[in-house]
Amino acid sequence: MGKKIRVAVLFGGKSAEHEVSLQSARNIVDAIDKDKYEVTLIGIHKSGQWFLNDGAKLMLPEANEQGLAEVKDSTALVTLMPESKGELMRPFDSSSVGTVDVVFPILHGPMGEDGTVQGLLKLADVPFVGAGVLGSAVGMDKDVMKRLIRDAEIPTSDFVVLHRFQAVEANFDSIQSQLGLPLFVKPANMGSSVGVSKVEDEAGFRAALKEAFQFDSKILIEEFIEGREVECSVLGNENPIVSVVGEVLPTHDFYSYEAKYLDENGAVLKIPAQLPKETVKRIQEVAIHTFQVLCCEGMARADFFLRPDGEVMVNEINTIPGFTRISMYPKLWEASGISYSELIDRLIQLAMERYEREQKLKTSYDF
Repeated sequence: MGKKIRVAVLFGGKSAEHEVSLQSARNIVDAIDKDKYEVTLIGIHKSGQWFLNDGAKLMLPEANEQGLAEVKDSTALVTLMPESKGELMRPFDSSSVGTVDVVFPILHGPMGEDGTVQGLLKLADVPFVGAGVLGSAVGMDKDVMKRLIRDAEIPTSDFVVLHRFQAVEANFDSIQSQLGLPLFVKPANMGSSVGVSKVEDEAGFRAALKEAFQFDSKILIEEFIEGREVECSVLGNENPIVSVVGEVLPTHDFYSYEAKYLDENGAVLKIPAQLPKETVKRIQEVAIHTFQVLCCEGMARADFFLRPDGEVMVNEINTIPGFTRISMYPKLWEASGISYSELIDRLIQLAMERYEREQKLKTSYDF
């Protein structure tokens, strides 16, 4: 066998979804084909420091159940939040990093899934898994995402956007008359249902605003959609393919963070969903259309509401979905005939194919 492809798994991050990222990274490292790939670990601590290999390994769940590595500053690769102003980077021995052939970012949420890291990797001229800068940014910001979906005439819920400076003036009666009750309040840039509240009255509305504004300076207030929660996975670049459709049956009031990650009985995942063939086909078509409208690449999980009348409504798309072995994205592909290890392989190949395609573009103009 030829030289192994060197893959840097980038995980952790300064996000409320830090712990989810650690679980996803742990599973990828365990499942990746060791005969084909050599793995390098890059972990971003909650403090903002970047750690390599041994330091990063300490962050993974089996090393520390809380997901917080106790590591010394001397092992830091980069400090994003330096103590002294003007200190952008701390020096490190580049020989300890070496070159990597491709980066697999498995960062969930802001400062990882939102185009920030993707921009850094493009500047570093290295292939990376998943959506590019634009697709990542659009997929993270639910306000911009939903406006683009609406402009493409893809059905989605009605919503109101509220910025922090508008919070005091927010009129509950006016919003209620527009969206009805119950309604949902959520940070515009966050995932895993972090900071999301279901609102039934004005007191709950005020508490929900306070909760959501802890995580973002812009929030979404959405109408409640009566319907089944269904999801499907998308894989590819220019010609994406789509998985079977799965259904989420929460045992909680809604599919909250607790239901997803803390309560082992928080939801039942039905894969495949029990739906008519024509409904499944419609969901899959809308998933691919949404993926392309939002400039996604590599992977995404598309989440929908299926109304009782059969209307398919897009809730959101996730460009770096949960990637643990029990997460919906890989489970849907497993049910579609693509194993967890093969899925990792395909995503890496898609990243390298995109990079090779982009390398053929001119970056200068000769008169």
